[in-house]
Amino acid sequence: MTAGDLDFPLLGRVVRPADYARVLATPMRLRSPHFAVHHLAGKPLPPKRPGAPAAQPEAVAAGSQPGHAPDTGSLSTELSTGLSSVPTQGVDDSVETPATPFGPARWLGLVVPKRHARRAVTRTLLKRQIRNVAAACTTQLEPGLWVVRQRSPFDPKQFPSAASDALKEAARAELRALFERAVRGERDRIKPRPAGEVSSRPASRKGGKPKTAPGSPPCAA
Repeated sequence: MTAGDLDFPLLGRVVRPADYARVLATPMRLRSPHFAVHHLAGKPLPPKRPGAPAAQPEAVAAGSQPGHAPDTGSLSTELSTGLSSVPTQGVDDSVETPATPFGPARWLGLVVPKRHARRAVTRTLLKRQIRNVAAACTTQLEPGLWVVRQRSPFDPKQFPSAASDALKEAARAELRALFERAVRGERDRIKPRPAGEVSSRPASRKGGKPKTAPGSPPCAA
């Protein structure tokens, strides 16, 4: 079994909207021109008990009171810098991997919005690259839930084809750099925006101590 296998046993999948909401409510951990990485220590929420009442649509995280845990009954992932809309299908259309004592300690979720990748073949290509790169780094990542979202589209002038080797390699290289930084424990610290200030380019700083020996590749080939 290869690291890119979609059934890679050490990497589970985030599939429940409530879990996506939990992870995306955390500060962005790392970012690149086209992708952002969020991480939450812990495990996916347990399955709902039969007969449990469904979450009310109006009970959203934004309505939570300060000091209380956000309501994760609904999920917003159609975003590039903030939460804005609720996905239905296509976040990561897969079967949830159960958390067992012998199961995975890391789970991966994907958010590839249609507004950033209009063609289904493009979204499939990008999801596959995210899974493959994440699987190659799985054993060296911190345990918990990881969500990778596309935060901006690839330039159609540079990549006119909906799916091409050039787009595949560009996405893979960018994702690999992101996950290698995650393995080293780095974080992008985004400077808070003062109240009333219109959009400004946030600065980023690298932090954290390397977890791998200098000069050694942090992820498997």
